[in-house]
Amino acid sequence: MEVIVLAAGQGQRMRSVLPKVLQPLAAKPMLAHVLDTARTLEARRIVVVYGHGGEVVREALDAPDLAWARQDPPQGTGHAVQQAMPLVEDGDIALILYGDVPLIGVPTLQRLMAAAGERQLALLTVNMNDPTGYGRILRDGAGKVTRIVEEKDASPEERRVQEVNTGILAAPVERLRAWLGNLKNDNAQGEYYLTDIIAMAVADGLQVITTQPDAFEETLGVNNKTQLAELERIHQRNIARALTDAGVTVIDPARLDVRGELVCGRDVEIDINCIFEGRVELADGVRVGANCILKNAKIGAGTRIAAYSQIEDTVMGEACIIGPYARTRPGTVLGKDVHLGNFVEVKNSNIADHSKANHLAYVGDADIGQRVNVGAGTITCNYDGANKFRTIIEDDVFIGSDTQLVAPVRVGRGATLGAGTTLSKDAPADQLTVSRSKQISIPGWKRPVKAQKA
Repeated sequence: MEVIVLAAGQGQRMRSVLPKVLQPLAAKPMLAHVLDTARTLEARRIVVVYGHGGEVVREALDAPDLAWARQDPPQGTGHAVQQAMPLVEDGDIALILYGDVPLIGVPTLQRLMAAAGERQLALLTVNMNDPTGYGRILRDGAGKVTRIVEEKDASPEERRVQEVNTGILAAPVERLRAWLGNLKNDNAQGEYYLTDIIAMAVADGLQVITTQPDAFEETLGVNNKTQLAELERIHQRNIARALTDAGVTVIDPARLDVRGELVCGRDVEIDINCIFEGRVELADGVRVGANCILKNAKIGAGTRIAAYSQIEDTVMGEACIIGPYARTRPGTVLGKDVHLGNFVEVKNSNIADHSKANHLAYVGDADIGQRVNVGAGTITCNYDGANKFRTIIEDDVFIGSDTQLVAPVRVGRGATLGAGTTLSKDAPADQLTVSRSKQISIPGWKRPVKAQKA
């Protein structure tokens, strides 16, 4: 099987410098969705037809398993497929897809390919109550397809037909090559229509077989930002349905965004307005509160992430309690039963089992042992303006509030740092270390008052 993806449309109605097929759906270019589908079908070759100015498309998505054909100037869908034909081989079946139809499903295409077999032409069609703008499927008295007529070329009677062409088809390469060579552009648009090959197939004695998609939404294309937004909601609704069917509790499926891959265990609960980017794994019993963002994260079983937390490039152990308003940045690794409270930020750090920083702390470039308490207002001073240094905090350390640890520095096992300490030298194990200015009180001191205006 060979796949030809038509991606040469200029997309002027998108009103964007970004080519239409690179517009994002779930944070991934529409064309990338189509290419992933083609790869799932295990196509022997994938040919992408791009247009004038489409070099940015090739630069963005080029891969070893792709071949590229340029259509310039654009002269219709038939002309676009003609550009790909030197790159495909006779003896195979060609599947025609579109770079701006990103939701087409693998089962639907497998059924279409099965209908085509090795020698037939198969069309994907849908029935629409309002078929305005679509090419109509015309059949004879026996119900066999005879041809497709584009709306601009259709008679009033033909326009009443509700079965329409999606543009997606499968046909033998050698037959397709011959039909394309006989295309004419004597139509209202002055273009070479791919749909004209249907009548040629019938004339050659082939029965044109039609199949229908699993869902009409699979065949929807995108021409403007409104349609793109509508397709985004359809896609996210489908993801939410798959999650709930798998046993995930999604509090409101209409307020969920998965912009990558979300893998969930049993009894996972996701509250409203959560965004998942990249690959996110939620183990059994994980609960994610409202308005959280998780990107490239692996969350251990039983962990609770409270509202408004942001988790990025992080690995968490089991039974952690995170947030609300916590942030973990790239390189964060948390052990079991780690607590990060409100307005705690962790970056490029390892925090071992049962340690906690419950509020208002910054931990950067640090290695923290087990059962460590990080008091409120504590920060690791890891950056001198040019270089970054690590802070080492061993097991069973207690760090008082408002402490600054000036890296590189080590706090020994079982040490206590008094509140307000600025630690610039290693703190010995099992001792209290404190650094403060001497407290004084000044008798008779008067607070300044604002001078009265004249």
